[in-house]
Amino acid sequence: MKQIRVIVVGASGRMGRMLVRAVAESRHGLLAGATERPGSEFVGRDAGELAGVETLAVRIVDDINACADADVLIDFTAPAATLKHAAFAAGRGMGMVIGTTGFDAAQMQQLRDTLADSPVIMAANYSVGVNLALSLIERAAQVLGDDYDAEIFEAHHKHKVDAPSGTALAMGKALAAGRGVALDDVAVLSREGITGVRKAGSIGFSVVRGGNIVGEHQAMFIADEERIEIHHNASDRMVFARGAVRAASWLSEQSTGWYDMQDVLGLKA
Repeated sequence: MKQIRVIVVGASGRMGRMLVRAVAESRHGLLAGATERPGSEFVGRDAGELAGVETLAVRIVDDINACADADVLIDFTAPAATLKHAAFAAGRGMGMVIGTTGFDAAQMQQLRDTLADSPVIMAANYSVGVNLALSLIERAAQVLGDDYDAEIFEAHHKHKVDAPSGTALAMGKALAAGRGVALDDVAVLSREGITGVRKAGSIGFSVVRGGNIVGEHQAMFIADEERIEIHHNASDRMVFARGAVRAASWLSEQSTGWYDMQDVLGLKA
């Protein structure tokens, strides 16, 4: 496999540092650029040293246009920033691996329009294990149908700003797809007060935020006689970074299109 040149945006953040480290530790990755927002105290620092690996001779810059050409840009920032980075990637003819969540409908449409002629991977979670779990959830929903009550549980650290998590929603979408329905039509994202009896076919969500929980997700299929659970627990965020770099390597060999981690792992077949 050829070596791929990668730009990591938001390189001084918790996830950004792990992405830099994952690129550095990859056999096929070469860090071509690293960025941070203007005014950041980390601008000018060596991205490798900041990530706790060897010096990579790549300084963090506050202007993405100062980055060298690359094959793929990896973005785990925020919707508004990702839209700006998408315009840069499209203009440079590079692929984009997107781990940002929390887009509204208008932002999502703008993102798709901007990257219409680019190879893109967008996933709520780049863990290999999570994506295997998504495949299992869809299959379980096909087999069990809506005779089993369905619930999605997720827990994350206290600094996470969106809820439910993108991964929890991806689980809900996989479950809904297995049942042949749209998640928006059956999701119950919160419960409070006198909610009445559970509506048949609904998919409920519950959320925990606290401490330094990396990420816990669980899909439950509940009947009177039994309960089936598909549970994924992440103990180190590097699992997401390594998955994203694996995705970037795969994307570098793809033509224009919109892909997800299921494509990377060949799980859709």
